[in-house]
Amino acid sequence: MSPPEPFRRYTIPNGIPGVRATLSIMVRLVKQGRKDPAVIAQAEKITLPLPAHDVNAEIDALFRWVKTNVRYMFDPRDEEKINTAERTLRVRTGDCDDMSVLLASLLEATGKKTKFIALGFDGDTYSHVVSQVRLNDSWITLDPTVKNSTLGWMPPGSTRWMQAHV
Repeated sequence: MSPPEPFRRYTIPNGIPGVRATLSIMVRLVKQGRKDPAVIAQAEKITLPLPAHDVNAEIDALFRWVKTNVRYMFDPRDEEKINTAERTLRVRTGDCDDMSVLLASLLEATGKKTKFIALGFDGDTYSHVVSQVRLNDSWITLDPTVKNSTLGWMPPGSTRWMQAHV
């Protein structure tokens, strides 16, 4: 049996400071991931068949690849685990923050500008995060955790949001 894949555990405060800390970690991981040779190679592999300079097709292909090839899996109970893009690429599992970090890293590796949006659905708590990518003068929401989501789809019912630019 091979040794387990390493991951980093984070001690994150509760409430709003915890959301800010999580988003900050995610931004740092994307800045690292967009330079990772494995992430760059995967982005190139996914976009190679597309017409040159077709930014819409690149965004769609990278989004669809993460949705199709990474299985959603909750973090361990009472733990906040945030994977690097490279780790999620290798193990092909992760929760919303892991999938968002991988997707944003792939997009950034192909020259796109990204940010994260933390979403709250229940009073003061935040429970979900999505990526957004800049296209022309607009931000497009990408939620790879929902298999039937499309470019621009936003989970319904959010009552709060917090953003962090990469």
